[in-house]
Amino acid sequence: MSGRLFAVVGPSGAGKDTLIALARAARPDLAVVRRAITRPEAAGGEDFQGISEAEFEARRAAGDFALHWRAHGLGYGIPRAELAPLDAGRDVIFNGSRAALQAAAAQFPGLVVIVITAPAAVLAARLAARGREAPADIAARVARAALQIPAGLARVEVMNDQSPEIGAARLLAALQPVSA
Repeated sequence: MSGRLFAVVGPSGAGKDTLIALARAARPDLAVVRRAITRPEAAGGEDFQGISEAEFEARRAAGDFALHWRAHGLGYGIPRAELAPLDAGRDVIFNGSRAALQAAAAQFPGLVVIVITAPAAVLAARLAARGREAPADIAARVARAALQIPAGLARVEVMNDQSPEIGAARLLAALQPVSA
């Protein structure tokens, strides 16, 4: 039996990492991918493996990543080993990129895209609160929030405009199997 693969995407500040963490707490059977990212682990946020640019390129060239992309000046990789729970019938979820969805869907035909979003004012306030970007960078990230998801992909939208608990309940609902 094969598990289902979910790509969680959405604009910066939508709360993707928060909702994924809350979903994992509510569903211990859910496997959450620990991405490799070319930034120091001390940068905080999600649980990720911080690697250098050189290590990223070496691992990419060696085929260690099932999926990889670049965004915001960083390299992101989904290690193949992190997808092993699929073969055991477990659902697997990863924080992805809208720009990498076509490649992900080509490699994983059953991929389900979960788009987490929030109104622009909520996104801007969350980005300002995390204190990592200058106001101009925040404005640019909020402007990119309108980027579209490629047509033809199975997708579910989760509005995260209230409390994290309400957003997590909406994400958990999106992870439920579709009735035939």
